[in-house]
Amino acid sequence: MASAAEQLAANLNFAAIGKATELKKRLWFTLGALIVFRLGTYIPIPGVDPSVMKDIFDQNAGGILGMFNMLAGGALGRMTIFALGIMPYISASIIIQLLTTVSPHLEQLKKEGEAGRKKINQYTRYGTVVLATLQGYGIAVGLEGMTGSQGSAVIDPGLFFRFQAVITLVGGTVFLMWLGEQITARGVGNGISLIIFSGIVADLPRALAFTLEQGRTGALSAFFIIFLIVMVVVVVTFIVFIERAQRRILVQYPKRQVGSRMFGGEGSHLPLKLNTAGVIPMIFASSILLLPLTVAGFNAGQGPEWLSTIATYLGRGQPLFMLLYGAGVVFFCFFYTAIVFNPVDTADNLKKFGGFIPGIRPGKNTAEYLDYVLTRLTTVGAVYLAVIALVPQLLIGRSPVPFFFGGTSMLIVVNVTMDTVAQVHSHLLAHQYEGLIKKAKLRGRRG
Repeated sequence: MASAAEQLAANLNFAAIGKATELKKRLWFTLGALIVFRLGTYIPIPGVDPSVMKDIFDQNAGGILGMFNMLAGGALGRMTIFALGIMPYISASIIIQLLTTVSPHLEQLKKEGEAGRKKINQYTRYGTVVLATLQGYGIAVGLEGMTGSQGSAVIDPGLFFRFQAVITLVGGTVFLMWLGEQITARGVGNGISLIIFSGIVADLPRALAFTLEQGRTGALSAFFIIFLIVMVVVVVTFIVFIERAQRRILVQYPKRQVGSRMFGGEGSHLPLKLNTAGVIPMIFASSILLLPLTVAGFNAGQGPEWLSTIATYLGRGQPLFMLLYGAGVVFFCFFYTAIVFNPVDTADNLKKFGGFIPGIRPGKNTAEYLDYVLTRLTTVGAVYLAVIALVPQLLIGRSPVPFFFGGTSMLIVVNVTMDTVAQVHSHLLAHQYEGLIKKAKLRGRRG
């Protein structure tokens, strides 16, 4: 832990940041954009009773809505203009990635470089609007049927309410999509990831206060709270270690002579991450499994008996839920990795540029070798994700631990933090190089 802290301090040289004007502007822009996002999570949709919504979400906090509310920074629970969050954009991105494996047109665009990437991004934006419209209409209709202990969630239900709710929700999602792109272009870090990150971290003080209050009232023992803090530190350290782990495959390029000069002959590395799929498998698996629990919670015992039975067996912390959740995480880990990394395309690209793996023939043999290595790396990564997903679930199912301590939230927070720190460090290095170049030019003029 000491070495990790020293490395972080070395990467984040605050004195150097103060001298880097461009980096300061980017940091201030990122902070301002995130403040705008947080303010928007408190602007309610017109026609919705906030007190009734709070009552309803308190009753269904353990379902899929609880997870989506966490990813939306609490905006869904308060039913604000950012209630859908950035999830429609993420879902559209995943769908487009899936379609690139079956659509020749999208597959060709993917190979066209920057121009193709822009077209795919445009299709993703269109898909985001479509998904947000469908989800917004579903939420508007669902809100009209929701009732809490204080009455109906919608003050004046009807066609006009549905129209304004859909427009508001879709507009909020499109604005967040635009804001995320602006952070990526003019700020520091990945904008979409930082929006989700800020929503999770903003709930940290409430989660800590809730945990300490549980300890004060005796619901949680002091020993358990200490154990919980130690476990969080251990899990975060474990996540950092695994997320930085990669298998570096040596790639050699042949020498070639152009005139009287020799080019090539140098070697490089093809890095394969241990966890290529990231947090996507955990989101997919938990979304599918928590859906029956959420539907049963909304029906409040009025639905069919079989739905209540399924919801009982799939309750958070139940053995069947744990088994299916772990299996779902492992399955989606292999499934998503197969989508984002194609060994055949990688082998073809290496062959096209004259690169080869020592001891492996270019072409088919290289693709088989990459698939062999990736399968074994993904196996370890899938087990790692399953452990990260299930250990917090055991605590949540057996004690009143805040939802914040879920494996999904911790994985997102750690990944985004590492990525942002790396980008800040790269900006500092670029600033240092610019300073050295200026000094060299000044010395050259004096000489």
